[in-house]
Amino acid sequence: MIKLYMKQNAIRDALTPETIGLIDAVHRTGSMAAAARELGVVPSALTYRIRRVEDALDVLLFDRSSRQAKLTEAGRELVREGNRLLAELDQLANRVRRVATGWEPQLTLAVDSVVSRNTIMELCESFFALKPPTRLKFREEALSGTLQALTSGQADLAIGVVLESSASKLLQSTALGKIRFVYAVAPHHPLAKADQPITDDMMLAHRVVAVADSVQRGSGISVGLLGGQDVFTVPGMLAKLDAQMRGLGAGFLPEYLARPYIDAGRLVEKKVAQPPRVVSVSYAWRKTDGKALQWWLKQLESAKTRSALLER
Repeated sequence: MIKLYMKQNAIRDALTPETIGLIDAVHRTGSMAAAARELGVVPSALTYRIRRVEDALDVLLFDRSSRQAKLTEAGRELVREGNRLLAELDQLANRVRRVATGWEPQLTLAVDSVVSRNTIMELCESFFALKPPTRLKFREEALSGTLQALTSGQADLAIGVVLESSASKLLQSTALGKIRFVYAVAPHHPLAKADQPITDDMMLAHRVVAVADSVQRGSGISVGLLGGQDVFTVPGMLAKLDAQMRGLGAGFLPEYLARPYIDAGRLVEKKVAQPPRVVSVSYAWRKTDGKALQWWLKQLESAKTRSALLER
């Protein structure tokens, strides 16, 4: 273990960004002497540095059988990967400098599956156009899992949450809007030609497609399920839409998501005996002065953006 540690230290001491630059210079100029002139160093010093790297790695980096300094296969790999690492170091330095100006290293969004993916991706596109130093992480959540991702510290901003009264006191939040749900089935589903309104007893006789709660602790919640009903559970709203168009079950879908397929004849909307299903959702966050979060909150202030998140 001690020998391995010493070996690793020897490699790190020899293989520095400066040394990678030296090896690349020899490769570009074609000789040790030309590289030494370009870099303004003594040829013997340059040769010594390259020998140290070869000894530490126990490989030959240059083929010395010809007058011109040619990289071996191992040398080409070192230059290729070394230049990539140098570029990453430059990017890291730029990122650190910009983070010091108030940008977060990473911002995590927890987005409920009822929210429009098209609009979220358009917002991500606009965010990346700023060339921020902040990495963006996207988490798709559902039901109480969307809020839990925020309260557990796994997300910085939650979009599409149904806030609990206790949680709203710990977080900052703003109403996003209301989502109207419609009951829809595939044209070949038995309920497609059933008399309306569809009663609970009629629903109970058929499989329902339900979105799984993404909550990681606790039992989560279920919406729209009747006791004893056969259930096909899927991970998100888009999967639920797909399942219902295939006739694998029935259920409520956000109207904005279902309407194009209803108009195209791929889904049939059915009136139900239950009261209209309208859900109020919000976006919530923990207070921070980070510039990335502030950018997202600024976008969400727009009524047009909020509408697009729930209607596209």
